[in-house]
Amino acid sequence: MKKSSLIRVWNMMRLRHGIGLRCIQALPADQIDAHPIHAMRSSKELVVHMYWFVRAAAESVLTGTMSMDEPVAITRVATKDELVAFARASWLSADAAFAMITDEQLAATVQAPWGAMPGSMMITTIPDEYLHHRGQLYAFARQLGVTPPPNWDFEHSEHAFRPGGSAA
Repeated sequence: MKKSSLIRVWNMMRLRHGIGLRCIQALPADQIDAHPIHAMRSSKELVVHMYWFVRAAAESVLTGTMSMDEPVAITRVATKDELVAFARASWLSADAAFAMITDEQLAATVQAPWGAMPGSMMITTIPDEYLHHRGQLYAFARQLGVTPPPNWDFEHSEHAFRPGGSAA
């Protein structure tokens, strides 16, 4: 698969990140370590998992290997502001990685903890993994008394995450 065919996928991921970021910003600051749904992650653990994967998956296409640093990242986030900053920094790293990816790297194999896959498959896995966890984040927000933003309300996201916007 060529990078030119993944640009639309990545652009949609950018829009979805804008909505996800708004969900994170809406979380009650004093509840990020709460477990709003029994036997599931806390909001902080969920967001770190989501954004750790976005960054690590995109960067793995450049390096050929995906590492598992998620538990370390969780310990570095103590406040809601740090959680928002983690999501922003992770997106910026992932976006920078995607910008550098070549067609050759997309065709090459990435070694992941669950097995080997082509770089292009790693990129197309990002939206699936992200959306499934963003759905959990919506449920968490509702359990914490927050109404999340409408799923397709891209126009009210930050400019860089609106249709026609860009991070540049």
